[in-house]
Parts: sequence; C-alpha cells; structure tokens
Amino acid sequence: MDDYRRVADEVAAEIAAGRLRPGDRLPTQREFARRRGIAGSTAARVYKELIRRGLTVGEVGRGTFVRAAVPLPGPALTEPGSSTVDLELNHAFVPEQAGLQAESIAALLRPDVLESSMRPVGAAGTAQARGRVADLLARPGWRPAPEQVLFAGNGRQAIAAAMAALASPGARIGVEELTYPVVKAIAGRLGVTLVPLAVDASGLVPESVESAARKTPLDAVYLQPTLHNPLSLTMTASRKAELADLLRRLDLPAIEDAVWSFLRPDLLPLAALAPERTILVDSLSKRLAPGLTVGFVVAPGPLAASVAAALRSGAWTPMRFALDAATRWVGDGVAGTVAEAKRHQAVARQRLAAEHLGEFAVRADPHSFSCWWELPPPWRADTFVAAAARHGIAVTPAAAFAVGRHRAPNAVRLGLASPSAETLARALATLAALARATPDDLLVE
Repeated sequence: MDDYRRVADEVAAEIAAGRLRPGDRLPTQREFARRRGIAGSTAARVYKELIRRGLTVGEVGRGTFVRAAVPLPGPALTEPGSSTVDLELNHAFVPEQAGLQAESIAALLRPDVLESSMRPVGAAGTAQARGRVADLLARPGWRPAPEQVLFAGNGRQAIAAAMAALASPGARIGVEELTYPVVKAIAGRLGVTLVPLAVDASGLVPESVESAARKTPLDAVYLQPTLHNPLSLTMTASRKAELADLLRRLDLPAIEDAVWSFLRPDLLPLAALAPERTILVDSLSKRLAPGLTVGFVVAPGPLAASVAAALRSGAWTPMRFALDAATRWVGDGVAGTVAEAKRHQAVARQRLAAEHLGEFAVRADPHSFSCWWELPPPWRADTFVAAAARHGIAVTPAAAFAVGRHRAPNAVRLGLASPSAETLARALATLAALARATPDDLLVE
C-alpha cells in the first residue's frame, strides 16, 4: 500500500474513534509531515486523499478541517428496511446555507466576543436582537414594536410560554380540530383542556369559536392562520378580519403560530388585525435549522409581563450564543437569503407532489412544505402508515393531529422538506403505487 494511503487510513481511524472531531483543524501540511516523519509531498497527498474520502474539507486561508458526518445514502424504497425516508419531520435545508451561516457568525468565535456570548440573557434578549426580529417579522403595512419582542430557546418553548401565560391548570383553550401535535403535549403538561374548533376551506370557523365559548368560556384560542399544519391551509384575509372582530367582541386572547409564515411574506398576520389581544409566536427552526435556533414571542403590552414570567419560570429563555448568532443572521441578510431559497424549494417540491399524487385527493398550498392526503378506499390511515413503513417511508396519520374525541379523518400528512429532491420523488412514487393497490394485494405478496 502506498505510504500516503496508509497515513490517510491512520487519520481516518482517529476520526472514526472520535479523537479528531468534526470542526477540528488539522495542522499545516508542513507540521503534519514533521510530526509523522514523512515528506512534504506525501503529506500533501494525504490531505488530498482525506478530502477525496469526504472526511475533511479545505478552506482557503484557514486550513483543513474535519468534516461533519456525511449523511448516509437514502434507503432502497422497494424493500423493507431499517433506514427510513422521513416524511414526518419537516425541516428544509438548502445547500448554501451552512456556508452562509458559518461565515456570518465567524466573528462570534473570537475570544472577546465569545466571552460575551457565554453570559446568560433574559427573555427580553438585547435591544439589537429585538430590533432585528421586528424587522424579520415585518410585513407590508405592519411591523411589531421591538419592545414587545421576547425570546425563547425555540418555537415550542415560545408556544408553551404563551399558553402558560394565558391559561392556568384546568383552563380551556380552543384549537383547530386538527392541530400541531406538540400543542397537545404542551397542554397535557400544563393541565389545560384543548377544545376542538371547526375548520373549513377559509380557515378556522368563527361561529365554532363563538359556540364553544358560549357553552363554557374559553381562556384563549391557539391557531395557525398561515400554512396550517397539517392541513396546508391559509386563512383568507376576510376570515382573519372576521376572526379579529370576534376576538374583540368576546374579549378573547389568541396565540398565533406563525412558524411557516416566512413562506408567505406577502400576507398580514392576525396580530396585525388584532394586535392588542394576539400573541404571535415564531422561530428560526423552519427558516434556518432546528439545531441552532431561537424562538420569538410578540406579546401585546398587557400580556408581555405574564409571558416573560412564564419564560423565566419554565427555564425557556434563550441561550446567549444562539441569540447573538440569530441577530447576525438576520442583520446581515443570511436569514432572508435562506428563506427566499426555501420558498423556491417549497414550490419545486409541491410540483413533485403534484406529479406523483395528482390523481389522488391531496390538499396542498403551492407555497407549503406539506401535503394533506385523504386516502382512497379501502385504505385506512393506520394500515397505510404501516405499509409505507414496510417500504422504508415514515408518514404521519391524521390521528396524531386530532384533538379530544374528534374523529380523525382517513388521511395522512406528508412532510416534503427533509429528504433530498431525488429521494422525495422516489418516495412519492412508491406511496402512489401503494395507494393504487389495496391492503389485500400486499398480503398476497
């Protein structure tokens, strides 16, 4: 075996064993040659070999670094397997975002700056962060007041804090009859009862809110007006105005989950129409990535103190480094650039879904990263989910979103964001083939 390959194998073994970790910088080639007792030309070939194997990456002017683990190739979709194409979790990535984000926060790693970012920060964050987030959330004709912006560790914590601020144990919060499953879990931990409310093609039905409130008063309403999860619906402007009037008439506060609204920056939030009684929650998890994120809460004056207290008591305040990183990503345009790329990606993936599932009863907004699929008979959601899993594809049954005793429709939600476009296309083709068959056909296989 050539000497350079033997040395490359030794370095690869150190990476596999964790002695060299992702992000570690290798010594210069001259220093590496001196330590290993090899020629400089051999060291150069070692470094090229490590890059060829995908174990390291070279950055001009900075050096050679151990690379993060390369994702495993997608599973074969024609046979059952332990590998899974994940159409449940829904996190989009674009190829250029890691480089843009890394360059943006490089200055945070300077010792003097990092020392500041290691200190704690409260729910109010920093003045600069509040201003940046107000700009990020702004829409034509509306910009939240920076002094109303609070911060959480992530979007889920922002929702939990808003719910805790509005509802004590035993309280009732109205939600769309199919809702974000995490909200169900949060309500359970807080001792809050969720009341299912009807939804139609225009969004949450105001008459349903009023009827539920008359039976037993509601303490708040949680809703997703823009690109609803799981239904992929967006509330019409007239419905938002009608709902805003109803909230005032009933003196009812609302929690508006705007986490997917970055895909529709042209639409005003409910918070713009009923700012005095709407708590808007959002985060960077979908805009950028869940691994290093921050949650946002825009709370009207009378409610801000209660939300801030809930963030503190729940230990849901943000990490200072993440907050400082978010401030830079928003301020230098990285967040906007990545969001715009994801908007194009969502449209492309909806085209893929239409191409493969166009013959079925699929509801999807052309700007969304998800589809709501009402399955053809004789399929039931549970048997279809099991059949998809046998082919290495994870999808979410409607029951995961159903509230209370509401009967779940015979449907599944498909998240289109996480796999590569190629893997997604193969997965959709496989699911379409499944739906054309019947459960009995599969038993014969």
